Amino acid sequence: MKRAQLVLILAALSCSEPTTIHQGVITPTVPEQRQESYSYSISPVDRTLSARFVSARSEGGESINAFMRRMFASADSAGSERLVIDLRSLTGSDARLLVPLINGVATRDRFLQVGALYVIIGPNSYSPTQSAATLLQRYASPLFVEGN
Repeated sequence: MKRAQLVLILAALSCSEPTTIHQGVITPTVPEQRQESYSYSISPVDRTLSARFVSARSEGGESINAFMRRMFASADSAGSERLVIDLRSLTGSDARLLVPLINGVATRDRFLQVGALYVIIGPNSYSPTQSAATLLQRYASPLFVEGN
């Protein structure tokens, strides 16, 4: 029943493509200070997939949907059994952009097991983080960790 509800929720949320909204003037950042909107790595030792989200919007780079497909394909290839999702820097954006994350987790039974999914949240986490955390909690068994 939970999986059927998740499929319906994901279908409803993914019916429209996310739109980019530019606010004000975009100023370039110093390359050393620039942070990627999202990134991931896989530990060669224990094959843990670690994903970090600073923003769910890319500024002219790879879309979140393409990133998620690539990330989960890499995790599948590496045989990742554990997933760490760092959402503590995600302070605002369109929550529909996180649908591929929820879908990727929920469609891989190995990430649904207790102790296989960790979600890092922080004191500045706002609505997109809360939405993702709520959906992950509803359909998986994440362990939440509060970071600075």
